[in-house]
Amino acid sequence: MKNILVLTRVTDHHKNLLEQSLPDAVFTYAAPKQVTDEQLSKANIILGNPKPEQLHSLTNLTLLQLHTAGSEQYEKEGILPPNCRLCSASGAYGPAVSEHMLALTLSLCKKLHRYRDNQQQNLWKDEGEVLSISELSILVIGAGDIGKHYARMCKALGAYTVGIRRKASEPSSEFDELLAAEQLDFALPRADVVAMALPYTAQTHHFLDERRLKLMKPGALLINGGRGKTLDQQAALEALRSGRLGGIATDVCVPEPLPPESPLWQEKDFILTPHIAGLFHLPKTLDLVVDLAIRNIKRYSEESH
Repeated sequence: MKNILVLTRVTDHHKNLLEQSLPDAVFTYAAPKQVTDEQLSKANIILGNPKPEQLHSLTNLTLLQLHTAGSEQYEKEGILPPNCRLCSASGAYGPAVSEHMLALTLSLCKKLHRYRDNQQQNLWKDEGEVLSISELSILVIGAGDIGKHYARMCKALGAYTVGIRRKASEPSSEFDELLAAEQLDFALPRADVVAMALPYTAQTHHFLDERRLKLMKPGALLINGGRGKTLDQQAALEALRSGRLGGIATDVCVPEPLPPESPLWQEKDFILTPHIAGLFHLPKTLDLVVDLAIRNIKRYSEESH
């Protein structure tokens, strides 16, 4: 019988779903800041994101199922106990993050951020020409779950969509083109919008760097819904100020939280949201995380027997 410790703040509905789906398990529910050492030490499986420093001594722990798509802080050597498997919640955040990215894209296209700034100054002012997403070529760097959801919506609105992934493949229902990562330099000058949906790894650090930013079409828009460190933030700011970029909208930055003295707060064509596209602001996301956790725990239990 498995002891499953749930540190994710689930509802009664989700508790019932977990317990009915995994009837042979014993469940313990605890808030991350209130979990006891005894609860942690007994757990065979943890659903949630405990503090990394709590994990190495947990000799009974065989599976850590995160409720976040990002897992980099748990992947470092010496964090997990021996023989413990790590599963992220990648695949559960597509709807929430992609819709946020689409909203950021449309905000830049229609200059809604400028009108909001004008409203704060009681200023009635026409900000001029806008863009139609139906006439744009949108390059999505990271054609995974989030990237696919985003591209599907953009394509439904008439955009031409190009995806960047590890290996090139045939066009799909979401993408008019699917290119390999080494073809990014060829794709950047063609894009009216560059949207980033990359996880952070050593290989994706500053994936969009100063050199690649200079390859972008003058006036192109940049959207980041992945991780702040995948973009060279200073180089992007300089590209915005020079006029090479027409606008930047991002849910992520470096560092987080962004300090009050950062010049980014005052940039005219820069939209920042405080890393909230995912989380559980969209209730469906928690449903998807719990469903994913149940499937992963069942699969792991079957493999263990």
